[in-house]
Amino acid sequence: MASKDRTATAVTPEATGEDVNSQPNHEVPRRSFLKGMGVAGVALSAGAVLPSVLNAQGTSSSITTGDAAILRFLAAAEILETDLWLQYQEIGGIQDAEVSKLASQFIPGYPAAPTGGNSLYMQDLIPLDSDMSQYIHDNTEDELTHEVWINNYLLAHAAAPANLDQFRNLHSSKATGANQIGRLTNLMQLTVDTSWWTRYRSRTKNPDFGDTFLPAIPTLAVGQHPAIPRSDNDANHPDFFQAIVNTAGFHFGTIEQGGTSLYPSLAQRVTSVEVLRILLSIGGTEVMHFQTWQDKAGNAPPLTNVVDPLTGVKVTFPNLNAPPFGGEDFQTNLIMPEPTFFVQKSFGPVSIIRPTHTKGAAMGALKALTADGLFIGQSNAFFQYMTTLAAEADAAVREC
Repeated sequence: MASKDRTATAVTPEATGEDVNSQPNHEVPRRSFLKGMGVAGVALSAGAVLPSVLNAQGTSSSITTGDAAILRFLAAAEILETDLWLQYQEIGGIQDAEVSKLASQFIPGYPAAPTGGNSLYMQDLIPLDSDMSQYIHDNTEDELTHEVWINNYLLAHAAAPANLDQFRNLHSSKATGANQIGRLTNLMQLTVDTSWWTRYRSRTKNPDFGDTFLPAIPTLAVGQHPAIPRSDNDANHPDFFQAIVNTAGFHFGTIEQGGTSLYPSLAQRVTSVEVLRILLSIGGTEVMHFQTWQDKAGNAPPLTNVVDPLTGVKVTFPNLNAPPFGGEDFQTNLIMPEPTFFVQKSFGPVSIIRPTHTKGAAMGALKALTADGLFIGQSNAFFQYMTTLAAEADAAVREC
């Protein structure tokens, strides 16, 4: 089914506090979080979209504006995840044709044949886990199916899908294994937040109460670091190349912990039981991804003051089993959440996903991805599009 360009409907305001049942009565401005980047008025365009999947009767039914907005933002987030994971897959994943063939059906110009990978990158993944290439492959496939399925669901319910094809303009890595196509995300200038490592090990703090956490790898939070080789020249510096792979190992966890929180946060705003089922079902796989990558990141080989030969930026990967970490709560094989306070501290500690507050969840996720450096080089139009989707998702309220 051919799609039509659709202009964004009025954005309803966020309910006060955490009340997701309040009914809005006026518009919210669309200038949100990137004022310094010149983001202003926004038009939402579907562009080229996937074929519609209709119900068994061959007809479509509508969903609420709020549910559609939440699903559309999640579809866009999954498109971004697919883009970054495909870059990891091309260089470090298992090189069968399963993922590339699937991607070629939905991404304009994406090659159907695998690239053959980057043998040195794959080799340096092994210290993190001998199955890393398989996990990268499977995570990539998962995100691709998520974006396709959610968009098909939106189309089947007469709602505009998310489409980011017009923004596939960023440069690819020039290293062996990378396809030379336009990208949505930049994996070569990352500033990686690794505070999730300490957050999930804390027994006394919860970000939903405003608590903050120290990063596990402080130097990744300073400067810009590649998580894939920029060119084959990076292979001339063995320690630096391992640092690139280590950065990727922690970036995997950074990305997937975001999805782990985003789905339950937005699920609190949906109206339809079926849409709730969708968010709970897809969100559960994000949790599985995060637990996998949290385990593998802890195996990253220690490195001290490794210098980027191009930028001069230094990075250190400490032994996380040694002070100031280490001990019962910080051992690297501890991959299940330590119990902490939730909802009300008087209830005592409980093992939970954190954070799961719903107010501003979509915009918060977009801010985090932007701070990560994933969108360095993207246009104002891209930020306008994504800001609109996030604002509309955060403005959704559960209808009674």
